[in-house]
Amino acid sequence: MEMSGPSRSTWTFVTNHTRVLTAIARNPWIRIRDLASALDLTERTVQALLSDLEQAGYLTRTREGRRNRYQIDAGGKFRHPAEGDRPIAPLLALLTDAPGPLPHRTGDDEPGERDRSAD
Repeated sequence: MEMSGPSRSTWTFVTNHTRVLTAIARNPWIRIRDLASALDLTERTVQALLSDLEQAGYLTRTREGRRNRYQIDAGGKFRHPAEGDRPIAPLLALLTDAPGPLPHRTGDDEPGERDRSAD
């Protein structure tokens, strides 16, 4: 049975938490304003999602100059017990189109430039 129109469910497979992590995996220097715009969320929502992810240990935030730099713990595991023994890195690699492990940045990388080591 196919449904259309207003009665159609609005759920998605990928949560906003995952969407935020994916955007950060693509650009660890991304600003909250740009995250909100790219993900069609409010800045307040993005701040809450970042806080959740940071408190759960999925990412860390480091202040570098006037910008934040985010680093994902790619060894982090899924939260649900059914997948709790699996790392999140393969999912993020799939969603970021990374051919292997997530790209990592060094302190020498310039804000706003994509890490080319995974190319």
